[in-house]
Amino acid sequence: MAKVVVIKFKGNCKPYYFTAGGLSLKRGQGVIVETSRGIEFGTVVEPEKEAEANAPLKPVIRVATKEDLDTVAYNESRRGEAIRICKEKVAARGLKMKIIACEFTFDGSKVIFYFSAEGRVDFRELVKDLASVFHIRIELRQVGIRDETRILGGVAPCGRECCCASCMPEFRKVSIKMAKNQGLSLNPGKISGLCGRLMCCLSYENEYYAGAYKKMPKIGSSVGTPEGQGQVVTTNMLNMQVRVKIEKDGGMFYRDFPVDELTFKHVQEKPEKDDDSDKIPEE
Repeated sequence: MAKVVVIKFKGNCKPYYFTAGGLSLKRGQGVIVETSRGIEFGTVVEPEKEAEANAPLKPVIRVATKEDLDTVAYNESRRGEAIRICKEKVAARGLKMKIIACEFTFDGSKVIFYFSAEGRVDFRELVKDLASVFHIRIELRQVGIRDETRILGGVAPCGRECCCASCMPEFRKVSIKMAKNQGLSLNPGKISGLCGRLMCCLSYENEYYAGAYKKMPKIGSSVGTPEGQGQVVTTNMLNMQVRVKIEKDGGMFYRDFPVDELTFKHVQEKPEKDDDSDKIPEE
């Protein structure tokens, strides 16, 4: 285990590890570090933490100075105009691509444009057009629909900021089976995020629900209860209770029972294929 500094970069929830380099750092402090993209500005989220390092870590170069912060602010102020120019060049070339965002590297030597498109796009001439305007290196990166939502952000159906833009270091695998395990309606409007794919949060408690689902009887199935044979109406996997409809002595009534008090046949489920698992099947 090594003592590391945890740093995050703007628009990225993923943590990166560095060594302090002999500096005394505080949470929330801006620092300058060297990454695979070059010299970058980041923010300290944990000044000291023990973690396993599979490779030698680079040290923090320095605490960000006022000049560094001015550089970051200047690069940020250039983004709006750069996106506008890029959109104009895309329209002039008639390219079928949607410009989502852009960012300038800390030293201002390169600008990266992010775009989405249905297929592959030949943007070689577009790069030349942009290079003639900005006179620096130009990079265009095509991203998928989930990455587009992560970059743009927004308010999710739950009323909070999208997980992918606020707290998820990496995308998790999600599948329609997770929604079934939790007894959710398969209505796309109920289980889809802003990206139109299955909500990432379906995976958060899936391990619990997958285990609870196997212990529960199927809705509509017949079960034995302390009060006689009945039919399952609903299940509550949080309380591990089952509501059963019982017909007895010419009458009908409903009772809630702990699943441990019921007798029923457990059905072994066949595994489901999860190809394109984050897509919602059409009904």
